Amino acid sequence: MFRIHELLANWVVYNLLNLKAGERLTEAIHFFIYDTLKIFTLLVVIIFLISFVRSYFPLEKTRRILSRYKTFSYPLAAFLGVFTPFCSCSAVPMFIGFVEAGIPIGSAFSFLVASPMVNEIAIGLLLAIFGWKATLLYITLGLVVAVIAGIFIDTINPRSLIADYVFEIKIEHQEKERSLSIDERVKFAWSTVKEILSKVWLYILVAIAIGGFIHGYVPESLIENIMKKGNIWSVPLAVLLGIPLYSNSAGILPVIQALVNKGVPIGTALAFMMATTALSFPEFLILKQIMKTRLIVIFASIVGVSIIFVGYFFNFFLN
Repeated sequence: MFRIHELLANWVVYNLLNLKAGERLTEAIHFFIYDTLKIFTLLVVIIFLISFVRSYFPLEKTRRILSRYKTFSYPLAAFLGVFTPFCSCSAVPMFIGFVEAGIPIGSAFSFLVASPMVNEIAIGLLLAIFGWKATLLYITLGLVVAVIAGIFIDTINPRSLIADYVFEIKIEHQEKERSLSIDERVKFAWSTVKEILSKVWLYILVAIAIGGFIHGYVPESLIENIMKKGNIWSVPLAVLLGIPLYSNSAGILPVIQALVNKGVPIGTALAFMMATTALSFPEFLILKQIMKTRLIVIFASIVGVSIIFVGYFFNFFLN
């Protein structure tokens, strides 16, 4: 599928730059060029397709769907989280909007977990880096984590742990729905592609550059000492290391690829990535505006344990 990208990278590295095969600098530059071509190609395709589908689910319609089918609100909320912007800065308004619409609080949390963790950026990058099997497994387990988190949150009856003003807010539903033509949906999808890439392209290039450096210069023995294949504590350690950091999928996945290439088990690497996207201090600070610390701790614990399980699952079946 990516043969043309590899041929182009080979031509640039070996013919245009006249670098020698096998050298560290050559390996690092080849990694950077090939991954840049491959990742950006898939990102454009995936973001366009998901944005096109998203045009059928504006926020007001999303709230109505979840309100109408409350019995299935957990998987629906998690699934709809895939089709939303991947930035966790939208957590507060989306959470308030769901609660105001009468959607179960746990379902709102399912959405909050799925939105940053399973989105078009993650899908595109995972597909480019690890292939469709790992991507499909990641999507499935990511949605399962989101659903489990939502169900557990609802079982503790968290109403008293959320700020009263959240339930008092009445959002004006001024979204004017109309049937869009195919051309309008295509324009919307392309505009979303441009908007997202304009925000993340530099982060992606920096991440790929870091990945190229790791690929070309960092000894495998150093990586293995940090996250050994046989170390049962490597997955929870990766989750703990990921929590203080903040990144989206675009910024962390190219680095994850380089770590996997150096021998880090894929489950350990993905657990680290999931922790940086779904469990981060900046997100907790945002959520602190609308809920008590106890609920944030419960939420983080449930998601953290679920991510650890996912990491072990990947290590067991894909290594």
